[in-house]
Parts: sequence; structure tokens; C-alpha cells
Amino acid sequence: MRFTMPFFDRFLEVIEDEKGISSLSFTDEHDAPLTEPNSSMLELKEYAEGRRKFFTRPLVLKGTEFQKDVWDALLAIPYGETRTYQEIAEAVRRPKALRAVGQACHVNPIGIIVPCHRVIGKNGKLTGYAGGLDYKVLLLEHEKMG
Repeated sequence: MRFTMPFFDRFLEVIEDEKGISSLSFTDEHDAPLTEPNSSMLELKEYAEGRRKFFTRPLVLKGTEFQKDVWDALLAIPYGETRTYQEIAEAVRRPKALRAVGQACHVNPIGIIVPCHRVIGKNGKLTGYAGGLDYKVLLLEHEKMG
């Protein structure tokens, strides 16, 4: 099932099946959302409203073992906190793999839920985000207020 839903001033496109969510990404296109809200939509809506700090929907993550390790490390970052690329590289026992960690964040198929927006550069410097740096800032500020 594929649906889009409003999320702040853009839309999210979500793809999921009976096994779980396999893709979540920002889109500027609005493509007929479901008329009946489902669990994924409700959790994302609650997150956007500041009423949800973690997600319970099952995820279907497809990638290399390294990418999956990075995404697992991202899932361990608490709501409202950040980690550096270095800290993620160390968490996956590849302390010199900073660029590979960055690439795994970039290709993360389930942004927001797998919170790559919580990964920052050295000294708190904000670096790339597939949804755009303005949305990285928005999500980080949103979580600081929650």
C-alpha cells in the first residue's frame, strides 16, 4: 500500500505492506491519501503534533549488512538527542567509516522513523539530509520542544 499524508508544510509518501513500512520519504506531490487513517498515519501524525517520541510500526529495511547496522544505531538515538557521524561509526565498530556512515544515512529508506536527521557533524555542525537541511533543522527543533 502506498499513501501520502500531510506533514508540516510538505507531504510524506509511505509504502508499507503486511510486514511493515519499507519506505518513507518527503514529497511535494499530494497523491490521494487514504480516507481511513491507518496505524502508520496515526503514529506519524502524533509525532508531528509532538505527542509521540517513538514508533511501534514494524519496519522492512533492505540494504547491506553495514547499512542495516548503521540504521540500527540510528534507531538507538533517543528522541531529542543527536549523535555525530563519528559516534555512529564507533557504535557499528567501524570508527574510520565516517563517509560510509554518511552514505548509509543518505540512502536510509525510512527517514524520520529511522532518525538520520539526528546525526550531525563534528562540533554540532549540520550536514546533509535527503529531505533538505531546512527539514533537518525543523525536525531537530521539533524534537527539542517535545
